[in-house]
Amino acid sequence: MARRIGVIGAGFGTMVHVPGFRSEGWDVVALFSRDPERVRKAAKEAGVPDVHTDAMEMINRDDLDAIAIATPPGQHHELAIAALKSGKHVVCEKPFAVNAMQAREMQKTAEGSGLTAMVAHEFRHTPQRAFIKELLTDGYVGDFKLCAMELFFNRGVPATPPAMTWAHRKSEGGGFLGALGSHYIDGLRYWFGDVATASGSLMTVRPDVTDPKSGKVVQSETDDTFSFTLAFKNGGTATMTASSALVPSRGARIAVMGTKGTLYAEQGGPNPAEDGATMGSQDGGPLKALDTPGRLTPFKDGRDPRLMAFRLLVRDFNRGIEEGGSPAPSFSDGLRCQEVLDAIRESAATGKTVSVG
Repeated sequence: MARRIGVIGAGFGTMVHVPGFRSEGWDVVALFSRDPERVRKAAKEAGVPDVHTDAMEMINRDDLDAIAIATPPGQHHELAIAALKSGKHVVCEKPFAVNAMQAREMQKTAEGSGLTAMVAHEFRHTPQRAFIKELLTDGYVGDFKLCAMELFFNRGVPATPPAMTWAHRKSEGGGFLGALGSHYIDGLRYWFGDVATASGSLMTVRPDVTDPKSGKVVQSETDDTFSFTLAFKNGGTATMTASSALVPSRGARIAVMGTKGTLYAEQGGPNPAEDGATMGSQDGGPLKALDTPGRLTPFKDGRDPRLMAFRLLVRDFNRGIEEGGSPAPSFSDGLRCQEVLDAIRESAATGKTVSVG
């Protein structure tokens, strides 16, 4: 009999979580949104039988094995802890929490529950990032010294300022650093281990947003541009400069340098693609294309470019439930990433380099 899951969030939840879990053997039986009309429409289109406008009502059902949380981050703390305390396994979207204090409580609850709890940093499973991890493990670059990353894109330039949403409010965990910086920080930890210190800066290049209630132009509370420098406990440094306000978009570029070699990776948009290529050079030799092993692309899913990686994460989630434990990225990884985010924000406010954790 298939395991049963409820999905909290009718946006990204229906685009990726519902088809992803369903394709990996789950029976998606319930969908939540606070908007009754929206959740009914989304559930009908996705073929989900039950709808809820009360998240706790869904969480407390006794016929669900797991909860997927695909809401804005301001709700993650309450929902994840409630789901774990109700005996449900949990997959929680990123950014994990609003701050490290919340993240620590979520991690402790998960650890004490004996349940499987993972963070949806699915990009660890994209072929390009998994291949770079293997090359680093095999010593392709020698001793790691520096990773330099840039990400520049935009979501369009409307004639009038866009509507203010949770993404523009600090209290709800908004901001570009959390929205996409968290994915890149998790990727850096995946490649290089835990972070020792962080410094950074935050900017809002396009602060104007429209208050949906008054129709007036107001100012966003959160960043759309950031930079940071991280020093790792195992040695080496990473830098990143990113903006969601650059026109035209340029995508992302990544360089990893060590004592023996260099790796380069590029992507056309904010997220790594299924067919992302990797270039490499060793011992001062010419830069050449490196063939990504076919096993790192076990299948393709044309419904959404994020689905293959997400489905691989769900497979790990299934394994965690069957064998016991929480495969990476676990709630412990979510906490470590949140500590780095907090340190960057503290550095931006104080101008100082901040110890992590």
